[in-house]
Amino acid sequence: MRALVLQEKNRMSIEEVEPVGSPGPGEVRIAMHTVGICASDVHYWTDGKIGPFVVEEPMVLGHEGSGTVVEVGEGVTDLSPGDRVAMEPGVPNPSSRAVREGNYNVDPDVQFWATPPVDGCLTDEVIHPASYTFKHPDSLSFAEGALIEPFSVGMFAATKAGIKPGDVAAVVGSGTIGIMTAIAARAGGASQVFISDVLPEKLALLDGLEGIIPVDATKEDLGERVRAETGGWGPQVVFEATGAAPAYKSLWSLPAPGGRIVLVGMPVDPVPFDIATAQSRGISLETVFRYANVYQKAIDLAATDAVDLSRFVSETFTFDNAVGAFERFLEGRPTDVKLQITL
Repeated sequence: MRALVLQEKNRMSIEEVEPVGSPGPGEVRIAMHTVGICASDVHYWTDGKIGPFVVEEPMVLGHEGSGTVVEVGEGVTDLSPGDRVAMEPGVPNPSSRAVREGNYNVDPDVQFWATPPVDGCLTDEVIHPASYTFKHPDSLSFAEGALIEPFSVGMFAATKAGIKPGDVAAVVGSGTIGIMTAIAARAGGASQVFISDVLPEKLALLDGLEGIIPVDATKEDLGERVRAETGGWGPQVVFEATGAAPAYKSLWSLPAPGGRIVLVGMPVDPVPFDIATAQSRGISLETVFRYANVYQKAIDLAATDAVDLSRFVSETFTFDNAVGAFERFLEGRPTDVKLQITL
């Protein structure tokens, strides 16, 4: 069985690994088809760590995956061989308090693909719990299935924002997660979603999406633009999707009075929080870490005409050229949203 293995910082290759074997009770064996490259995969390759998660032994990369069920374990009744599936990559401890309280994404014991020391899914086959494996319809391609993972981040952000029908939303940053958040916010009832970035080439990828308005941050201020379009009021919901420290300077005065800020991007270092401004404007604050209880909803929404995830697949690479796909990611082409690998 083949796998893309990160041996250590700056060194990875396709290797032969031990077959996964047969699934146990409540598990399924899946032949992988498509895996997307996430920035976290690249950070482990180039930096050897992300925060407290350090690569100390070889690890298989990849956590944005779709594939086909080839075998089911004892007790699995809702999946069958041949089913096309997307897999939620984070598996919590089923007996943890976080699970009991419905916040399994923050379970300290969660096993998340391609987060040291847990192997990921850039390999021919994986074993995964059936309860975190989701069948998707034939109308959804494998490429779209592999995009359900980042789309779920956007879905969770829109859910935590508590969007009401007709709300105006603003998204800071049009990277993959910013775009996924904008789409989810629009589908969740926002009448307009303004999304800003410093790369006009990336904003151009949003052309033609009804209700999503690109704002070139090199030419105009996001807050001023939204206020101009809303009679001076501003957006009811603001999503910060960059994690970049400069974005936080004006963030607290960006929402309309009584509005909400949802922090989706994760800063590398501490950032300033203008508490007084937030308090005096009645701003509420939510944070997002991965997602919980939205994977099936993300699949259901992606399968409708309201969402087209396929337009954001920039290029697909064969597994034999997996390392080349990672090298392409490092180029940082402004028109790239999602690079994927097929097995």
